[in-house]
Amino acid sequence: MQTRIDMTKVSPDAYKAVLALETHVQKSGLEPRFIHLIKLRSSQINGCGYCVDMHVKEARHSGLSEQWINLLCVWRESPVYDERERALLGWVETVTNLAQTGVPDEAYETLKAHFSAEEIVKITVAIGTINVWNRLMVSFRAQHPVDKPAKAA
Repeated sequence: MQTRIDMTKVSPDAYKAVLALETHVQKSGLEPRFIHLIKLRSSQINGCGYCVDMHVKEARHSGLSEQWINLLCVWRESPVYDERERALLGWVETVTNLAQTGVPDEAYETLKAHFSAEEIVKITVAIGTINVWNRLMVSFRAQHPVDKPAKAA
């Protein structure tokens, strides 16, 4: 796969606008683990290799466990995630897939039981932001860096 467009060079103003939204999310006051959940799960759903690679590394750097990171794609089958994380993950999935889901009341009610209205707005803006990044990176075929292979034990 070859990169189609490097938006940072072709349209720096567009890149800066999306980056400003990202900066807002980072300064929103949401718990870092929630931001990691949002970014990683949305990126998995959207099939964005660039973003999955980046957000796995960021989650590790933040001290989240390998198990917590690795089981995210099957969160419903794992007891690793608490009730707040589960409510959030359900919301991430329904908002990311809104054309298919219509964002049902059930997902909202579940989220509302664990988060304030202000937190729900911040969470939803964070979901929208990573979905913008995913759409850009997938559309432009952004390539994640390839790490050096680990040596066999």
